[in-house]
Amino acid sequence: MKANLPTRTLHPPPNHESRFSIYDFRFSIYESRVTNRGGFTLLELIIVMFLASLILGLSTVFFMSSAPSVRLDATGREMAATIRHARSIAQNRGEDQTFMINLDTKQYGLEGRNMKAIPAEISVVVDDPLSGEIRSGQYPILFRAYGGAEGGTVILQGRKKAIYIRTDPVVGSVVTRQ
Repeated sequence: MKANLPTRTLHPPPNHESRFSIYDFRFSIYESRVTNRGGFTLLELIIVMFLASLILGLSTVFFMSSAPSVRLDATGREMAATIRHARSIAQNRGEDQTFMINLDTKQYGLEGRNMKAIPAEISVVVDDPLSGEIRSGQYPILFRAYGGAEGGTVILQGRKKAIYIRTDPVVGSVVTRQ
């Protein structure tokens, strides 16, 4: 026996009284294009691209002007780390270590090992407590096995600032200041 269940349709039956003409359909599409602004106009895109390129150009100029200062800071950190390394080698091995700066060729490093170059725009001066200011030749900073140091203050100078790397003669510690 079949039960009389109501049938359910997915779509309501078509109503033939409310038909659209082709003209009405075309007009409704044209009307939606005019009133619905889903995109950007060419003028808006040109203005945004101009502003983005202007900001990018100004930021490039700003970062390029700060590049020498960054190189000076990096060179100061590397040199101070190399001096500290010489001190720790002297204390760990129990033998004297020499940190050398060649002021003529602008190179520095541990004696007998690879020398690192100092960038051309950075000038190097050593302020020795006995000899005064030294601008040429080779300058050693000697670290003793017992912890002392013999040497002066290394001054790295850029265009706008300077970094001072000083070794303490009693304990051999390395102090960096700007």
